[in-house]
Amino acid sequence: MRESRLSLLLDARAARKHGREAIARRQRERLTDIVAHARAHSPYYRQLYEGLPERVTDPALLPVTGKAELMARFDDWVTDPAVTLAAAQAFIADPARIGHKLAGRYTVVTTSGTTGARGIFLIDHKTLAVTSACAARMLSAWLTAPDLARILARGARIAMVNATGGHFASVTAAAALRTNPLRRRLIGEFSVHTPLPELVAALNRFRPAILAPYATTGALLASEQHAGRLRIDPVLVVLSAEGLPDTEYDRIGSAFGAKVRQGYAASECTFLSFSCQHKWLHVSSDWAVLEPVDAEHQPVPAGQTSHTTLLSNLANRIQPILRYDLGDAILVRPDPCPCGDPLPAIRVHGRSADVLTFHTRAGVAVTIAPLAISTLLDRIPGIEFSQIVHTTPVELSIRLQPLDGADPELVWQQVHTHISRLLTDHQLGHVTVTRDTEPPQQTPGGKYRTVIPLISS
Repeated sequence: MRESRLSLLLDARAARKHGREAIARRQRERLTDIVAHARAHSPYYRQLYEGLPERVTDPALLPVTGKAELMARFDDWVTDPAVTLAAAQAFIADPARIGHKLAGRYTVVTTSGTTGARGIFLIDHKTLAVTSACAARMLSAWLTAPDLARILARGARIAMVNATGGHFASVTAAAALRTNPLRRRLIGEFSVHTPLPELVAALNRFRPAILAPYATTGALLASEQHAGRLRIDPVLVVLSAEGLPDTEYDRIGSAFGAKVRQGYAASECTFLSFSCQHKWLHVSSDWAVLEPVDAEHQPVPAGQTSHTTLLSNLANRIQPILRYDLGDAILVRPDPCPCGDPLPAIRVHGRSADVLTFHTRAGVAVTIAPLAISTLLDRIPGIEFSQIVHTTPVELSIRLQPLDGADPELVWQQVHTHISRLLTDHQLGHVTVTRDTEPPQQTPGGKYRTVIPLISS
């Protein structure tokens, strides 16, 4: 039986109100339930969990999983036998299906992520309902009654600055919101691929009360606001996707005269966390388990930065994510957060991103957010891994690993055409795009950086 969104919202508020033990109890119960569901309905998990106790309350008993192995077993991983990898791939190949549901039931999102491998993730009704409940809990923590009054006074318009043209989580969320006629009028979607002057002009016309860009794009827009070219007056700026130095959040808040908050989430768990006024991220641990671990997947104590992090999504029943290696390094706060929120507080150390900086022929500096390029590549079929390296002030080098069966030359031609067009749109037609003969390279920590900015000498 489906739980209503209202009941989930009330439960989310009650868990936070009643403190850590109430949150931990829900987490244990939901972990036991999702593990039992996965064993009963997913052939992959049935095999993986053979020999485990019938009732599991401790996630450490579960084997570690990862994107590459799960994608390789996609048809056995999902719990609905009517859903196949072939059907999901055909669905995401069609941009017209963005915002629609696979098999009439499942939202589909794709990601390449910092680990390089492309993933296809399904979001069921339960996950969407939990996401809505956690979002409402988040907004209640962020906004006071005077904040809400100011948002309404400014038209309640929300500007979402996303990568467009693909089945990315933020894009599908915006598409879903626009299905409601009232929301369609209030929500403006702007492309991160748009040259900065055009984006500034569009936001000046829209005048949002809430601005929701990727973090590096937010930093660029703050500079435009400070210079007087961008002239908007948001009440709240919500940053996502990438990390920034702490000083940047203060700079962005000062530029806009607004509250600045952020979320740390993933396509694998869209409701994962939200920030407080002290810049700590609070994990929705009544619906998710985050385990900081070392390189051998052994627990790392609070107060110490992990090598990686294991995620268990306790809501998603179509495509269970259990002890999944996110590849991000986190630090768990060892003492209560001064904001008073009982949800665990973390800092993320593995998602910082740098913008790419070029100069036009006239010497004008142009900055491009990494996601503007990486999400462009993610829309091109036939790529398994990609890496963009800013090698000189006027050159980008692209490392590619095509999918098995893909034509490498055709893939490269499409990559070259799309990136060259993006650069030309930003008055950077003199910047050359070359093909690196080397495959994408891992960092010492085993991650693939999607974008490697130019190192200043």
